[in-house]
Amino acid sequence: MSFNLENIISIRDFSKNDVEYILKKAEKMEPIARSEKVCHEKDGKLLGVMFYEPSTRTRLSFETAMKRLGGDVIGFGQKQGTSVQKGEVLYDTAQIIAQYTDALVIRHDMEGAARFIADNVDVPVINAGDGAGQHPSQTLLDLYTIKRTRGNLNNLKIALVGDLKYGRTVHSLVYALAMFNIEMIFIAPEELQMPSEIINDLTKMNCKFTQKSTLLDNLDDIDVLYMTRIQKERFPDPKEYLKVKGQYTLKKSNIEGTDIILMHPLPRVDEIDFDVDSLDNAMYFKQAFYGVPVRMAILDSVIKK
Repeated sequence: MSFNLENIISIRDFSKNDVEYILKKAEKMEPIARSEKVCHEKDGKLLGVMFYEPSTRTRLSFETAMKRLGGDVIGFGQKQGTSVQKGEVLYDTAQIIAQYTDALVIRHDMEGAARFIADNVDVPVINAGDGAGQHPSQTLLDLYTIKRTRGNLNNLKIALVGDLKYGRTVHSLVYALAMFNIEMIFIAPEELQMPSEIINDLTKMNCKFTQKSTLLDNLDDIDVLYMTRIQKERFPDPKEYLKVKGQYTLKKSNIEGTDIILMHPLPRVDEIDFDVDSLDNAMYFKQAFYGVPVRMAILDSVIKK
């Protein structure tokens, strides 16, 4: 099994073999991520991070992953204090940081930004989220979480809930799930349902899916419940956000005593009550940890010795 992608831009660039390669490598990386072993694979290598949008888990887990591999990190986690404030364009900033590093991780509010940079620099580029577009490393850690908790990625039923229109995590995830024998249920208000172009793609791929608007009527026989927040920052009109805010709130009593695996890419707002955290099947914090071995696997695969 081999991995030949030079950049990590969209999960649609991945074959099923590519996905399975990263997940298998992540298993080997997990003891290192837990500080049970020490790794020197990327000694002397530098990762450049360019985050034009806020991030906690993605940025810190990429930085942790690189350091666990023996490398180091430079870059920025916000535009403030950089030449972006002086008017420097994305192309120029990326060119400069690419001169200093062995790979770039970029998050930007403009869809397509990561692919644009990948086409214009000489180091590998990893998309850490581009607007409402794609978030491939999140998808890979989501798949890893499902595999670690369910044991496999086949013959499952997964419900994705919340902001399916603007949510880049679910946009990436559904294309990956389509590679496996997985039935999907999209639960969202009509105005936040999965974009029509993705629905059309899934139809062409002969994927089994349904679209619904009610959360609590759809939990029977669900293997994985994937909650997402309503993303206020993506709404062009704040009034439209207020119409859908708080429509889906999961309470402890809704899944207590079930074997449903509850996931969330985080951050949460009001869609999961805090008392749910105590349940053994609430996996979102473990899910966040799994981002480290998965991103270690990604970095180890694209940064050559």
